[in-house]
Amino acid sequence: MSEIGATAGRQSNTTQSASRSNSTDSDAKSSSPTERLLKQLRGNPLVILLIAGAASIAVVAALFMWASSPEYRVLYSNLNEADGGRIIAELDSRAVPYQFSAGGQALLVPSDQIHTLRLQLAEQGLPRGGNVGLELMDTQAFGISQFAEQVNYQRGLEGELARSMESLGPVERVRVHLSLAKPSVFIRDREPAKASVILTLLPGRVLGEGQVSAIVHMVSSSVPELAAQDVTIVDQNGRLLSADTTRGSDLDGTQLEYIAEVERSYQRRIEHILTPILGSTNVRAQVAAQIDFSRREQTSERYGPNQPPNEAAVRSRQLSLSFDGDDPLASGIPGALSNSPPGTAPSPINQPDGEEGEEEVPPEALRSLRQEDVVNYEVDRSVEHVQQRLGQIERLSAAVVVNYRDVINDEGELERVALTDVEVAQIERLVRQAMGFSQVRGDQVEVVNSPFADTREEMTETVWWKQPETLAMAGTLGRYLLVALAALLIYLLILRPLIKRYTQPPVTAPTATPGRTLSTSVGDEDDESDDEAEGDDDDTYSDKPKRRRKTSLYEHNLNDLREMAQEDPRMVAMIIRSWMNNNE
Repeated sequence: MSEIGATAGRQSNTTQSASRSNSTDSDAKSSSPTERLLKQLRGNPLVILLIAGAASIAVVAALFMWASSPEYRVLYSNLNEADGGRIIAELDSRAVPYQFSAGGQALLVPSDQIHTLRLQLAEQGLPRGGNVGLELMDTQAFGISQFAEQVNYQRGLEGELARSMESLGPVERVRVHLSLAKPSVFIRDREPAKASVILTLLPGRVLGEGQVSAIVHMVSSSVPELAAQDVTIVDQNGRLLSADTTRGSDLDGTQLEYIAEVERSYQRRIEHILTPILGSTNVRAQVAAQIDFSRREQTSERYGPNQPPNEAAVRSRQLSLSFDGDDPLASGIPGALSNSPPGTAPSPINQPDGEEGEEEVPPEALRSLRQEDVVNYEVDRSVEHVQQRLGQIERLSAAVVVNYRDVINDEGELERVALTDVEVAQIERLVRQAMGFSQVRGDQVEVVNSPFADTREEMTETVWWKQPETLAMAGTLGRYLLVALAALLIYLLILRPLIKRYTQPPVTAPTATPGRTLSTSVGDEDDESDDEAEGDDDDTYSDKPKRRRKTSLYEHNLNDLREMAQEDPRMVAMIIRSWMNNNE
């Protein structure tokens, strides 16, 4: 039996090797190079382990680079080709990484370097922008025509105006179109200057009416013979911005801002004076101001009544005396005789008897005597020219709400108590003094003492895990944890099974002694098991370890046979066929 088993074993081994070689040769002839490569890789497990390990390391390294990569932000957007090339060249020279947005309209750099790069690029004049300033006049060719020189001057002036407007905060880009004035000796042929400005504002930014007016006045002041009403400003959405400024409306944005500023000023006055007494959370004030923006000019001329003659100032006086009679007036040689009045005696001793100093003049000697005295006095005259102040306050109205006072009652609890009438009156007087109350102007003040809906505003600090720094740190740690989790999954799901599969030592079958194969061992085992069954009655306990060892060997050989039958059933069939032929 042992010889037959050995022969069958040798024959089976020879048949198995021959069948394997034949199958290998046939598979090698029929398989493609790819299949042969895969079979070689399967035959060499070390190559598979190396490929899997390299792929895992590459994946982990890529994830780590993604986790440690910096956050990119926009350095400049909407750059033209010339400025974009200059900036990229400068970034390459500084070894600064950069990226482009999806549409290629924005240049992205690491967020921690954005402010430094902007300052450094601005020092070098980058980006220069598409506007050319008056430096265009420096590169003019000799002998250029007057028309070309005028065009270059106009382009330079447009570029300078655009640069000035781009320095404003809400403005991103500006285009300016100028139509310069054309002087002429004929008035009908003169053309005034005009200007059009197109503004591209930053996202979410708007220009106020005051800023639009400032741009209009800047442009009109920079171009000769350009009036403010001839400047048109349009934004990127096609909305006309200069309509309100050129229309001359009764109430513009600057006046509304002035009213709001006046009201805020009085409100701050009232709250500042009451805060030390009541607390910042226990007082609220609102002020409404009525302001007159009308322009008034008044001229008056008044004349006062004539003053008494003794106190009046004589402006001019005219005295006129006329005489008409028979006797001629004094004439002849100057002397005492000629200077004596007509009809008088040459000497008082020859006067007739009567009153002394009286002179009798015959009626026919004195015909007519006329005397006129005209005196002109100065008259009081007052001329007054009054120009009313613009933005004068006509009326103020203030409303103040005061919270109840918090006191501790006898039971030790916090209780809100209303203010007394004396305290409310004192607060009202303080408000009047703070706002400059005027009864003539018609100002009104109202103070109300009422409990607030939320009397205690708790100053809750932001939870530490809601702070921006904590959230940023959590995001960074989350990236690294994600990388670690991916590496762990790759090891557990890919590398570990491969290592366990290809590094586990194969289970070797027990070596058969010469002249003894699997078949003989099976037979011997059967015989020995029978002998054990017969001698169980004599020595049962002494044979138990031996019986267990033989049983395990039998099960091991049986498992090997099953695996051999599953892997190569053709070989098992040939062995059984040889056994059957030998038995015959």
